[in-house]
Amino acid sequence: MNRSLFLSNVRTADGQAVSVSIVDGRIEALGAHLQAQPDAALEDGGGALLLPGFVEGHTHLDKSHWGQPWYRNEVGPALTDRISNEREWRKTSGHDAGTQSLALARAFVQAGTTRLRTHVDVDTDAGLRYLEGVLATRQTLRDVMDMQIVAFPQSGMLIRPGTVGLLGEALAAGADVLGALDPALIDGDPAASLNTTFELAQRYGKPIDIHLHEPGEVGAFSLKLLLDRVAATGMQGRVVVSHAFCLGALPERERDVLLERLAHLRVALLTSAPASRPVPPLKICKEKGVTIFGGNDGIRDTWTPYGVPDMLERAMLIGLRYDLRRDDDLALAFGCVSDTAAEGCGFDNYGLRSGARADLVLVEADTLAHAIVSRPKRKLVMANGQIVVRNGEWLKAA
Repeated sequence: MNRSLFLSNVRTADGQAVSVSIVDGRIEALGAHLQAQPDAALEDGGGALLLPGFVEGHTHLDKSHWGQPWYRNEVGPALTDRISNEREWRKTSGHDAGTQSLALARAFVQAGTTRLRTHVDVDTDAGLRYLEGVLATRQTLRDVMDMQIVAFPQSGMLIRPGTVGLLGEALAAGADVLGALDPALIDGDPAASLNTTFELAQRYGKPIDIHLHEPGEVGAFSLKLLLDRVAATGMQGRVVVSHAFCLGALPERERDVLLERLAHLRVALLTSAPASRPVPPLKICKEKGVTIFGGNDGIRDTWTPYGVPDMLERAMLIGLRYDLRRDDDLALAFGCVSDTAAEGCGFDNYGLRSGARADLVLVEADTLAHAIVSRPKRKLVMANGQIVVRNGEWLKAA
């Protein structure tokens, strides 16, 4: 027998009053004049705004302190200071990646996120220990969250012998994506670092997501080398460049040449829209045909005390960083944590359409822009066709 649910009396972002027919975890139909199947469970949405389940495009579940006592941050200002401090703290504090990743992932679902990409540290100190914890979290939440795991060499790759082998083991053990990090300023040899990354990705048949914090001309040089390798290896549409701070600081002419290559090679960009760093220009990226989406990055960890697992808040912060004030501009910000993020990460069967997985969020808001700036409690969260959160609280059955 089909498991069916009929959600009535809800509004889409364009103001249309609709109902949604859901069968076996999928949206069978969405429209204004639908009839419920005779055996369907009935759910009245009470006129709430209907949104697709949110997408977190870049976070670090394995290193969060979510729900734990306050961490006193006294780390130095450099990127290498933060990397070294975190590695030592995780080694000596008893921090458990499995427990913490589950706590934070559950909080994401509670706020409406049903698809998520998380970077997990793989290094010669911890081996695959953090990965194992996050793999367990993914298994626990498999029915309510679609989770991609990135095997990420946070401490560097070539500068720490043995890391390349560990990354291969991580991909074989269940990581979905190969991560990489600042090939010039961390690994010290951008050509060799990128060659190794692409060789490893091709060996295991995995896409790539590289953290590129490198500023200005250094970052532009690394980005050009990366794009050359995308073209040479045929990995168009399988690479994400996270952060890409250099694109927010280059002269317009040089920047636009890079954006055109990114669009041509279908290389996506991820931004957390930080207030303190240059960021890729959102609207210009869109005009050039570059896929650019959003994520929180770290949440409450040794790097930063900031962040909450709420993608409506991240959309608001994207709006603030890019000076998005009009309602239609705020829809761009929401796209960064919904359909564009699903596209950038490669999550399929997404959205408010027939055939898509039934991941839905209801909020009490007049419009999409209102929902972003007010961030109301989630009236209902549906994941994979089942209601898991009501009025901001997990249902016991979920």
